[in-house]
Amino acid sequence: MRSVRLGLRKKNASKMIGFMNDFDALQLDGRQLRLLLAVLETGSITRAALQLGLTQSAVSHGVQRLRALLGDPLFVKCGRGIVPTARAESLARPARELLQALQRFAHAPVFEPARWQAEVTIAANDLQRDVLLPRLLQRLRALAPGVTLRIIPSGAPTPELLREQRAHLLLTPRPPQADDLLQRRVFEDRWVVVYDATQRSAPATLADYLAAEHVTVVYEPRRTLALDDWLARRGIRRHIRATVPAFAGLGALLRGSDLLATAPSRLGEHLLAGLAQATPPMPCPPLPMYLVWHRRDHDDPAQRWLRSLLLQAAEVDGAASQNRSVSTSSSPCAL
Repeated sequence: MRSVRLGLRKKNASKMIGFMNDFDALQLDGRQLRLLLAVLETGSITRAALQLGLTQSAVSHGVQRLRALLGDPLFVKCGRGIVPTARAESLARPARELLQALQRFAHAPVFEPARWQAEVTIAANDLQRDVLLPRLLQRLRALAPGVTLRIIPSGAPTPELLREQRAHLLLTPRPPQADDLLQRRVFEDRWVVVYDATQRSAPATLADYLAAEHVTVVYEPRRTLALDDWLARRGIRRHIRATVPAFAGLGALLRGSDLLATAPSRLGEHLLAGLAQATPPMPCPPLPMYLVWHRRDHDDPAQRWLRSLLLQAAEVDGAASQNRSVSTSSSPCAL
């Protein structure tokens, strides 16, 4: 009989070794770790069940599954109670650490702008760059000093600019249309006729406007302004004497000449300062500006904060711009 009992013990020990050798850590989950810790901390199946809100039977079955997975009895009888084995005691600390890691995995960390270390890339052309980004940079320096702002030209933007992560944000009057891109209207500007008042007067009529020579912007590769497209659809074609790849090139061509340019009014605050502005002698389309981002970054706490900061900068700047006087040398007329 004794030899039979010894044989059974050896057989059971062999099974335990087999379990340990075949153990797959992926079979463990957070509920099992919580159960193990509850039994360890309370020293009782009954008290562990109360703590976890489970039945005593459910906790007992859970312990049995852990024994099978880990290849160790984990808890053995001692008088009327149970005590943990050395293996069970050694599992307490890593079990707590794993549970904490699972909680961190499941919950997004609290975002702290002051501790954010990153390079943020924003694609913007002249108007958006000069109107919005200086104020954004001021706020970033104050609230997130670890962030470097990188500004690149957007040109005629395509979805790949955001898809390929060449930029985190895009500012543009004509957002590329794609299912994986999101957008928000930031502000609206208006078109004005810009000219050198020392060389000529504002065009009083549409005929005067069309008789003049113009400079305009054509983005690479040969994408015209939305205004030119809008006018062309209505049969209005300006006499274009020169084109530049960005609004920054207009000022040098206008100063000292009788040329005209039709551009966003707020460029007069920066790039086209010192040049005269007049209302175009024909109706023009609105000039909205959009903030565009990829769906991948929509719920990222840092990117959400950055977008809100930029929108706040736009609101402050928009309120200030309403108090600026704008010359209107002529009135719009119907086509």
